[in-house]
Amino acid sequence: MNLICPVCGEQLNIRDRQYVCPQQHSFDIARQGHVNLLAVQLKHSKNPGDTKEQVASRREFLEGGFYEPISNALIDAARDLGLSGPVLDVGCGEGWYAARLADALGAELTGLDISKEAVRAAAAKYKRCRWLVATAAHIPVEDGAAQLLTSLFALTLPEEFARVLAPGGYFFQVVAAEDHLLGLKGIIYDELHHKQKDTVPDLPGFTLVKSVPIRFLFTVEGPQVQNLFAMTPHLFRIGRNGAERLRNTQTLTDTASCVLNVYRRR
Repeated sequence: MNLICPVCGEQLNIRDRQYVCPQQHSFDIARQGHVNLLAVQLKHSKNPGDTKEQVASRREFLEGGFYEPISNALIDAARDLGLSGPVLDVGCGEGWYAARLADALGAELTGLDISKEAVRAAAAKYKRCRWLVATAAHIPVEDGAAQLLTSLFALTLPEEFARVLAPGGYFFQVVAAEDHLLGLKGIIYDELHHKQKDTVPDLPGFTLVKSVPIRFLFTVEGPQVQNLFAMTPHLFRIGRNGAERLRNTQTLTDTASCVLNVYRRR
């Protein structure tokens, strides 16, 4: 899977410890092995994406195995289709889902995230994969490079995803269902407001192959309660009363509820 320069769009090649394009735009390969291809003009803040603390919480939670049913559903769907890569994970976070999928398929993996802290953590642990700091809106990968693109609990940008997928390639989308983590929400919010959610959207340029509901109970205790909370968008919405209730919660049994949508590029 060839990378392209985020400045001029030409192909990048490795020279010493850098990626360099024919126009001599260069990007250093960090000590951990990742490369920052997020152009300054594409950053919406000084340090976009998850913080170091959020990344650590997500890693501790996911490595606890609580969300293995989601990971296993991805692996099963890819195997059912006979996919073998290359795999591109957009919004990869600290890499747990993507690395498990790539290992199961024996596939080449490129993961990208806008958070440099997340990508640094992924690169430090999963050495056999390639990790990029980049934005999903401008993926620094050549046209038609990926056989499988995954985006889990993250943005979906159909036009850009279709560009980087090979003809007939697949897009695996995981979206939270309406009843996802109602137990956690019941603690942190004074009232729950249910909103209808389209969990199987029509995507231009793609054909829906199948939609797989994923729903299971899990129990977290002690620090894992806070880790679960820290890896959700509720981190930025919680009020004072909810924060106090959450601090006093030592055990939480909740339901993970999401949908795996498998799309094929037309």
